[in-house]
Amino acid sequence: MTDAPRVASRTRPRPSAPGAADDRPTDDLTAVLDDTRSHRSTIGCIVLASDRASSITDAIAALLTQTRVPDVIHVVVGDASDATVEIASDLSGPHELHTELGTQFTEVFVHDIGAEPGGRAGALNYGYFLVEGCDYLLSVDGDAVAHPRAVERLEEEVRSDTRIGGVSAICAVADGRVDGPMARFLLAGQRAQGARSALQNLSRRNTAVLGGPFSIFSVAALRNVMGQTRRTTPWAEDADAEGLLLSLHLRNAGYLTRISPVARVAVPGITTLPAYTAHEVRRIAGGIDLLSAGQRGDPNAQPLHPTLRLLWSENAGLLAGLFVRVAFLVLSVAALSTGAVILSPWWLVPPVVTVLSNLRLALAMRSADHTDVLFAALLIPAEAFRWVRIGCAARSWCRRLMRTAPHDRAARGTADGGLGRWALMAALAAAVVALVAGWMLSAPTVQTAVLSVGWSVVAVIAALQTLTMFSRLVRRTEDVAV
Repeated sequence: MTDAPRVASRTRPRPSAPGAADDRPTDDLTAVLDDTRSHRSTIGCIVLASDRASSITDAIAALLTQTRVPDVIHVVVGDASDATVEIASDLSGPHELHTELGTQFTEVFVHDIGAEPGGRAGALNYGYFLVEGCDYLLSVDGDAVAHPRAVERLEEEVRSDTRIGGVSAICAVADGRVDGPMARFLLAGQRAQGARSALQNLSRRNTAVLGGPFSIFSVAALRNVMGQTRRTTPWAEDADAEGLLLSLHLRNAGYLTRISPVARVAVPGITTLPAYTAHEVRRIAGGIDLLSAGQRGDPNAQPLHPTLRLLWSENAGLLAGLFVRVAFLVLSVAALSTGAVILSPWWLVPPVVTVLSNLRLALAMRSADHTDVLFAALLIPAEAFRWVRIGCAARSWCRRLMRTAPHDRAARGTADGGLGRWALMAALAAAVVALVAGWMLSAPTVQTAVLSVGWSVVAVIAALQTLTMFSRLVRRTEDVAV
């Protein structure tokens, strides 16, 4: 890890200006100790920025306009090929800010760490050692624009219970002008995906994955995790899902991982299909690695760990959706070949419930627009986006089952886009050939039996999925978008 900070990297967070609570006489030591309000916690902020020249100014400005300003802000720039360092350096230095909570002081430092082999986890670990003297570590992505009260609300929540190891803010895809139908399609899908994930986490009041664009961590909890896992850093640099793995370690150490119902942050969405699929494959595959004990040299990974239940649920839903859709298509073609086509109105129930559930979700978004409503109401866009996610899950499982992913982080991207895709296509082609040959060689009685059993199985799974969507439809929701 190279260290070439553009600005001096050592500082002591400055205390806030004295307020009314600090003006009381200090000779009565007992009274001061009894009043916990006089003890202000310190927050060290780490802004992760790699090729964020277009957004880093807004991200830092959002931090400087918080009602509760972090005591120190370190911008960690890793392997940037644009002007991120130069632009961020324009905002470096000390800042005296007048906020609703009084006058506050902070200082911005910029660190150009060059090519970091540990990726995001490596940059987070670098930042951890810059702020380990603070009470809390605030992790912020270089393209995240936080609500003005986001830090204040995260601090209030993480301080409310000593068992809390970290709290994440609700993240929503920011509104923005985009060109092209594909970009609008992907943004609408990501907004719906993020809103559904937020609702699931809020219903449990816990989140399976701490991290993301805007999260606060207890430094004491991170220190305890390092001791229990015998690591020298909080985040594992050899794992694709470093946030999920850290959350699992925090839960094993007895800490809670929360999501705030009131702290919000907006991030730009991914506007190209290759970029989105690469992101999803890496995210899902990183989680799959943790479903088997001992992955990435971690003996604490347990397939039935409570932190991983949401991951199991997501993968089971996507793979079940793949099975139902493919089986319905295959059985329909097989029935046409035998002339045994029976149309039932019951098959209209799943798509109708799906549309209603999607509309319910869109209307629950605080900033939903006509694109979100049309995305939900027309069914086809939402169904197409689900097929994209199903394809990402299938590629991730193929990569895991075939063990094609190299351990080298730089080479994993090549494996994801090359061998994994060709292996999936070859497996699909072989399956189609086998099904067609087997069907053509089967006796009519066998074909009838296969159709009968097949339709029964598909109907049961589709009914269970429909009941799940119906429960989401009738469940009370709240605003989840920025």
